[in-house]
Amino acid sequence: MNHKTSIINGRECFLSDAINPKYILIQTLGNHERGIFDRTTELIAESCGVPFVLAAFQVFDWNLDLMPWHDDAISRKPEVGTKTGETLGYVTESLLPALEADYGKLPVILGGYSLGGLFALWSSMQTDRFAAIAAASPSLWIKDWLDYAKGNPVQAGKVYLSLGDQEEHVKNRAIARVSDSVRGEYELLKAQLGRENCTLVWNPGNHFQDGDKRLAAAFSWCIKELEVK
Repeated sequence: MNHKTSIINGRECFLSDAINPKYILIQTLGNHERGIFDRTTELIAESCGVPFVLAAFQVFDWNLDLMPWHDDAISRKPEVGTKTGETLGYVTESLLPALEADYGKLPVILGGYSLGGLFALWSSMQTDRFAAIAAASPSLWIKDWLDYAKGNPVQAGKVYLSLGDQEEHVKNRAIARVSDSVRGEYELLKAQLGRENCTLVWNPGNHFQDGDKRLAAAFSWCIKELEVK
C-alpha cells in the first residue's frame, strides 16, 4: 500500500492505496486516530486480499462535525447537532469527486469508529451514495436514535455493526444505553436489508480497546460481502 497526505478542500486527508483498487473506503480521522491509520490499513489488506483505497478525512471537532442532533447528556454546546450535514456534504461533494477523479467510480464504503460509526450510519440514511457501512462501536447512545432510525431506513446495501461487551458498563447513564440501541438497530437492519446483508459482532472489552482492529474488521467484512454480491 502507498501512503500519502493531501489537503482536499480545506481538510487534511490521509490516503492509502493499492494498484487498481476495486473499492473506495472512507473514514473519519480524529486526532486520536492518526497514529493507528497505517495499522488499520494493513489489517484490512491482510484480511480481505482485495485492492482498495482508504481515505481518512480530518474531523475538526469530534462532537460538532459528527453528532447529527443535540444531546444535552453528552454536550452542552448549543451548536452541536448543526454541522453534520456539512460534514456529509464534504464527503459527497468534495472528497468523493476528488477520489473518483484519481481512481474512477468505484463502490464506496463509509465507516468509522465511535462517533465516526454514528456518522456513517446516519449518512446512509440521507443518501444512497454508499454501497456499505462499516460502523465499529458506533455511538448509538445518542438520544432518540432508534425512533429516528425507524423512520429513516439505511440506503446502503450492507451494514456491519460491532460493540465491545463492556461498553454498557459505564457510569454515564446516557452512554450506558448503547447496547440496547445497537441491538435495536440490528433488528431494524435485519428487517430493512435482510439478515444476510447485515451483521452485529460483539468484541471483548470496553470502548477504548482495539479501535484499529475493530474498524479494520468492519471494513473487511463490507469488502468481502460486496465481493460475493
